[in-house]
Amino acid sequence: MIINNLLTTNIQEALNSEKKINLFQKNRISQEKNYFNEFNLNKLNNENIFHINTIKSTCVDYRLRFLDIKYFKGEIPLEAIEKIKQMEIDHNKKLNSFKIMAPSIMFRLKKTDDPLLFIPIGSNYFYLIHKWGNDLAPLRKIRMWPFRSITNLLLTLLFLSYFVTLITPISIFTKNPDSSGFWILFLFMFKALVSIVLFLGVALGKNFNPKIWNSKYNKS
Repeated sequence: MIINNLLTTNIQEALNSEKKINLFQKNRISQEKNYFNEFNLNKLNNENIFHINTIKSTCVDYRLRFLDIKYFKGEIPLEAIEKIKQMEIDHNKKLNSFKIMAPSIMFRLKKTDDPLLFIPIGSNYFYLIHKWGNDLAPLRKIRMWPFRSITNLLLTLLFLSYFVTLITPISIFTKNPDSSGFWILFLFMFKALVSIVLFLGVALGKNFNPKIWNSKYNKS
């Protein structure tokens, strides 16, 4: 179990690590009148309350989507449905406007990668109702780091270009290998990688994490 936890990413734990909600914020919510679902906050678990900024930050870090449940292609488990029914009884309110946080592919195909079901409670806060499925793949946050911004992507390509140049025998290209030959080859590798990434990005309709986290149109 310990090894498995080290090799996977529990997105709920990632959310909790991002969250900086306190009692003052919860009291502020209770004073707001513009509710989506008019919850009784005394019957909510404070640990399951997340601000939209926390959700956005986590989605950007792990390249996830946060969309209306109607776009979700997977199945909602019976346990989640039972929790919804119990919450409706506890709060004497018909719940609606559900949201799902999950990898992009789960809004196109039926997969089971760690989806989370939320309900809005007003003032840009959301309540986590249920989490199910498998944890995210290991090192996902690191793998998705290059796609957070153009700067991250360029830094990644620079590093890869340097590494590829290091392992490439310069003698293949010149009879007199020297430092200038190394840097010329490095620039060639960098231009080649940038061209490949640009081609694939345009061809596949890819975009950076901050642009897709709550978009139902952009591809992953």
